[in-house]
Amino acid sequence: MDNHSAPLFERLVQHAQGEHASLHVPGHKSGQGLEAAARPFFEHIMKLDLTEISGLDDLHHPEEAIWQAQQLAAECFGAEETFFLINGSTVGNLAMILSVCRRGDLLLVQRDAHKSVIHGLMLAGARAVFLNPEVDPATGLTLGVRIEDVKAALQRYPEAQGLLITRPSYYGIAAPLEGIVQLLHEYGKPLLVDEAHGAHFGFHPALPKSALSCGADVAVQSTHKLLTSMTMGAMLHVQGDRVDRKELKRYLTMLQSSSPSYPLMASLDLSRRQMHTQGMELLEQGIRIVDRFMEQMRKLDQFILLSPPHDRGLGQDPFKIAVKHSAGVLSGFELKDELEKRGCYVELADPQAVLLVFSLASTEEDSVRLVQAFQEIAEGCEPHRLSDGESIALASYTAMTGLSQPVSFDESVYRQKATAQIPLADTVGLSSAEMVVPYPPGIPVLCPGEKISSEVVRYLDQLIGMGARIHGLIEGEQPMLSVLIT
Repeated sequence: MDNHSAPLFERLVQHAQGEHASLHVPGHKSGQGLEAAARPFFEHIMKLDLTEISGLDDLHHPEEAIWQAQQLAAECFGAEETFFLINGSTVGNLAMILSVCRRGDLLLVQRDAHKSVIHGLMLAGARAVFLNPEVDPATGLTLGVRIEDVKAALQRYPEAQGLLITRPSYYGIAAPLEGIVQLLHEYGKPLLVDEAHGAHFGFHPALPKSALSCGADVAVQSTHKLLTSMTMGAMLHVQGDRVDRKELKRYLTMLQSSSPSYPLMASLDLSRRQMHTQGMELLEQGIRIVDRFMEQMRKLDQFILLSPPHDRGLGQDPFKIAVKHSAGVLSGFELKDELEKRGCYVELADPQAVLLVFSLASTEEDSVRLVQAFQEIAEGCEPHRLSDGESIALASYTAMTGLSQPVSFDESVYRQKATAQIPLADTVGLSSAEMVVPYPPGIPVLCPGEKISSEVVRYLDQLIGMGARIHGLIEGEQPMLSVLIT
């Protein structure tokens, strides 16, 4: 197949340009039913919002244009087989966990995993042994799991079905994988990778290697995060025979909509074509913009650009930039607010920094505006002064409880237990009945059944005081948390 083609997109356009009577869903009839105010924004995309009629193939049984588009994606991203995901990396994480775990099975899991990983464990009724990531004491950035910790876990839990890691981190740090892959394969175990933020990896020498190129068995990528597909567009890539592909397909059919969005799937096809034919060029352009931005930011003494240690063999995504106030008196949340006042919206804020996300689509104008905003903040913004004894915590996950024993995520167990809602301050020593998740980035601080430490409570209190959004807490004058009482 020609990698310059986009078979699904081209087939949709061909159909849209024909003369047809639409006697099928969706009800808007290729945009004919749009109200006037929506027409300028939705009219063109609605022409491609079709369904599984003749010639347009079927995501759940692809044989034509969708099959061709997925084959081209596998070739582009280095997989043996690729599946389009229309529910984001979330559904990919669920499917790969369910395909390797049955009820009661054990999976090794990197602790700073996205909440969708925990949901996958719940759906499977599986057990998890969490491996805490290493944390850089200078910056609070997580650096991935250590190979010696993986080896110790495999020796202690030989029944483990495999290891699921998150790479890169939300902050763009990519730990080396080859040693972990070799170790797991020696034990006959698969490596599953939540690579949601790494769909662009491997397409430019300035970027880290992709998980697949390092030997991972399954990798899930959000094509919409750093590439150019529509939001919710993602892909699941697989190679080798350590994970049953029939099971993957079965669970994807169960978990994904039976009415998938054709514009979304076409955007995956187009994003793949863009990387196949222009990837290196576009990434080079984006990296040049980032380099100029970094050069200007280094002239501002009021701000520090956070980066992982340089002597650890870690990869760093150049498009992810964490910035903090150098004096430590302006929190990440305050810095986010100041940037938004100046029309610059960041990916997230944490207690110490904001995270900026550039991409191959970023422009020089975006960079110039952002630098100007930081200059204005440096020159004229009076930051909130911390009181004596107050400090801004590092944006790390060290507040999480270290878990060396298997944790069951069999929900039938928890449904039999009584719960109570009590003030967060009174929960120390009890077990959480909820997943507690600062969002973004969506990484749980507490999982159901996890014991609540004083460190966790202090960390959550600090986040609440700084204005963070936290899923799982009951908001109010006195934050409440649901806990297990039997």
